[in-house]
Amino acid sequence: MSLPLDGLCAIVTGAGRGLGRAEALELARLGAAVVVNDYGQPGRDGSGAASAGPAEEVVAEIRASGGRATAHTGDVADFQQAHALIELAIAEYGKLDILVNNAGILRDRMVFSMSEHEWDSVIRVHLKGHFNTTRFAAAHWRERSKAAGAPVHGRIVNTSSEAFVAGSAGQPNYAAAKGGIVGLTTSTALALAKYGVTANAICPRARTRMTEDVFAGLGAGDDGLDPLAPEHVAPLVGYLAAPAAGRVNGQVLVVHGGMVAVLERPRVQARFDSKQDTFSHDELDAVLTPYFQQRPDGETFAAAEVLGLKRERP
Repeated sequence: MSLPLDGLCAIVTGAGRGLGRAEALELARLGAAVVVNDYGQPGRDGSGAASAGPAEEVVAEIRASGGRATAHTGDVADFQQAHALIELAIAEYGKLDILVNNAGILRDRMVFSMSEHEWDSVIRVHLKGHFNTTRFAAAHWRERSKAAGAPVHGRIVNTSSEAFVAGSAGQPNYAAAKGGIVGLTTSTALALAKYGVTANAICPRARTRMTEDVFAGLGAGDDGLDPLAPEHVAPLVGYLAAPAAGRVNGQVLVVHGGMVAVLERPRVQARFDSKQDTFSHDELDAVLTPYFQQRPDGETFAAAEVLGLKRERP
């Protein structure tokens, strides 16, 4: 029996550790050849000799299990290095079918204390990094589809965050980048649907090296399983990459601890029409002020209740 991703090639960025590593291993388990991207150079052992870096270590794991994998250590936030990543996948495996954008960093600080560098670096790695790889993968799929005269199998899984949905007060850079990724995802989903390509965003809650301080003190469940283990997230990525998910497009899904929630798109809650050609200050005061006075204190566009989602056991 063939595996769901047999004959397909996947890229996972930021896949040397944590969530990206779990995703790369899952895609390989499902049959895909995987290009494992993780920025940086191989390290040195105690004798000073070169040792494998995180990307090479994940590649070795995949190969040891009988899978196919290649390492890439370039910076996806660099436009040309992202292009080289896509070209590497095509050169090694003949085509690209799946792109999982996971690479990211944290530089948490309150907005009144944040430096320009802390803002720029997070936007660069998360948002620009997602765009760079998407741009070249999309061009590849468009060319293939036009040459074939038919849709191709193309899957993009982007990584957003509940920080965007709930409005994380101490992460204005991260929340902004993750919100931008949702906009990029929905725009890409509409632009590439006719070529057979889907684009979706996940909001994973997982304990990784990047989030160890965020989730400090949140331990494993009574049954010994850590609800924040990256392995809870990886199966959804594998599903979204597969043919079975062909009708899942432009969606945002929260995933962690054995739970997947599909978020609803924003809807208009209230509407006000001017009785004149355009609103005046007094008319806006007359309609909007009483409306917001009756709203609960602290209720904003942010959906903090999403943070309370957890698996309900039967």
